[in-house]
Amino acid sequence: MTGEELLRSRGLRVTRPRLAVLEVLAAGGHLEVDEITQRVRQRLESVSTQAVYDVLGALSRAGLSRRIEPAGSPARYEARVGDNHHHVVCRGCGEIADVDCAVGSAPCLDPVTAYGFEVDEAEVTYWGLCPNCQLRRASDD
Repeated sequence: MTGEELLRSRGLRVTRPRLAVLEVLAAGGHLEVDEITQRVRQRLESVSTQAVYDVLGALSRAGLSRRIEPAGSPARYEARVGDNHHHVVCRGCGEIADVDCAVGSAPCLDPVTAYGFEVDEAEVTYWGLCPNCQLRRASDD
């Protein structure tokens, strides 16, 4: 499905900034707003950071992007949505990688009590050191 078709399928107007942000997110990664803005500006002559924030908000609400906020880090955005995946974050450099569902089917974790909520998704963040930071730590010892 093209970017235009994706936007229309979610009831969003097709605009150049929305298409550019979708393209940037589709390239992959867990990107901060500044990174997204920089890449969008390579595609469009000018776009404000606020416009990128507005687009990201609209895309997230429409289910076309996902906002993640690891503790102590700025918000990041990704295009991988709707599959209940999780993340592993490096404590050293902040690198983030996707982790597929931990065990079983969505939502992967069943709370002891859900206080009457119908749980349909679990958000899990694993923390550790990426291979590069492990090597750095080993060479510092």
